[in-house]
Amino acid sequence: MNALTGTARSARLALRRERRIAPWWIILLVALALVLVSYINRAMPTPELMTTYTTMINRNSFFRALGGGFVVPDLGYMAAWRSGGFLYVLNGLAALMAVVRYTRADEESGRIELLRAGVLGRQAPLAAALLVAGGVSLAGGASTTIALIGIGLDPAGSIDYGAAVTMAGWVFGAIAAVAAQLAQTARMARAISLSVLGLAYILRYAGDASGQYWMKYISPIGWSHLVEPYWSDRWWLLAIPAAVTAALTAIAYRLAGRRDLGAGLIHERRGPATAPGLRGPISLSWRLHRGLLVTWAAGIACFAAAAGGVSTLVYQFTEAPGVTVDNLLKAFGGSPGGGAVDFALWAIILIFAHVIALYPVLMVQRLRADETAGRAEAVQATPMTRLRWATGQLVVTGLGTAALLAVAGVVFGTFYAFLVGDPAVDIARILAGTLGTIPAAWLVGAVCVLAYGLVPRASVVIGWIIWIAVAVMGRAAGPLYGLWGGTPFEPFHYIPNTVAGAPFDPAPALTMVALSALLLGGGLLALRHRDFG
Repeated sequence: MNALTGTARSARLALRRERRIAPWWIILLVALALVLVSYINRAMPTPELMTTYTTMINRNSFFRALGGGFVVPDLGYMAAWRSGGFLYVLNGLAALMAVVRYTRADEESGRIELLRAGVLGRQAPLAAALLVAGGVSLAGGASTTIALIGIGLDPAGSIDYGAAVTMAGWVFGAIAAVAAQLAQTARMARAISLSVLGLAYILRYAGDASGQYWMKYISPIGWSHLVEPYWSDRWWLLAIPAAVTAALTAIAYRLAGRRDLGAGLIHERRGPATAPGLRGPISLSWRLHRGLLVTWAAGIACFAAAAGGVSTLVYQFTEAPGVTVDNLLKAFGGSPGGGAVDFALWAIILIFAHVIALYPVLMVQRLRADETAGRAEAVQATPMTRLRWATGQLVVTGLGTAALLAVAGVVFGTFYAFLVGDPAVDIARILAGTLGTIPAAWLVGAVCVLAYGLVPRASVVIGWIIWIAVAVMGRAAGPLYGLWGGTPFEPFHYIPNTVAGAPFDPAPALTMVALSALLLGGGLLALRHRDFG
């Protein structure tokens, strides 16, 4: 039997499962591309305004690096510059998650072992995963191209942009294929792949911000940025990710042929024989999740330090067209006497808060993963009940969320204060403003807990929908589609902008804490009475 026998059937099976996931990724890519074109048309309706904005962007390395390199006053180029930083990462994320899902995760669950009882070659699952992930990446890039051509952008530039988006997915799908052979668990494979994705973004950003462009040339994300669609149209540079994808795919096949089913080339480290410190559910949860929390804290600290560089940009908001300053003053709350700089700082704090709100969502999803994998059931073979087990996890999640927001506030406030502000005043007020968002982040996690208790099979999808909805409807993303004030349907809308002088009102925070307690209680009660596993 050939090693690739059964690849077509495996691919059809993967596509059948992917049909509920891939369309949402594709819609997200296309929607982001179109929304940002609309935003540029709305914010820069005349050549003079576009020139003013591009001059302001080019003078600041922090803001310039967000989209990758210098900008020129051209609609197509500005649209690709603004949205490419999102689309390249998102398509890479979708591809790596799909490859791990249909290789290491299926191997860990026993699905591949069951399939190999029939006519299925040794490397067919890997080939099927790469085909499906590559096809989804291609669909995402092609759909983006068609949508941009449909609204009147240059066809050649649109094709180059879609190809750059596709290649980002292909190269990270190949990276995930290698990680799936190295790791022994799906969790480790995802951690390796996501670490490479994060490092690639940091290298690309640092290269653009510092002018050390060699860093951009060694970043898989940077390769897509180097195409510069609608301007240079250097499509031939996509030969770099294509060659790397081919090389990594060959390495993945070679590694797959050298290991046993269920094994990884990197063996998991055995834990200690005894654990005297594990005296209850909270200490157990801390032991299990401290590595993830430390990783999150390190990442948040790095990005908060980079955001401190915005201190050289925020004063330039006063030089921006009056409509931008007016929208900031009207939409982000605060005191009527607050300045544009304070409102810009609040916008950055909200971005951090929305990102950190993803942490409790992922932690609740870990409850479901531990339940389905049998790890939670093994813990409950001890005197620890399911409620004590879940409560311990949620306590660590709540404290961890607060700690991450504190890290963001301290690091961002410190960098801003020492660069252009007053350390005696600005560190405290930025930290206080950041900590004020804790109840809203807790409420997002509490809704996910209720979903986990009531509808566990759909809880992962519901969690992602909740977080995306909160982010999209919030004040941080609202300006992209003309809604500067956000919507009242997300909790961060009610947090007072104390950074810009708004008086502190404890009522919204207390209300959200009370709602979180009710939702947590409902979720735990539902967990207690439903079938487990």
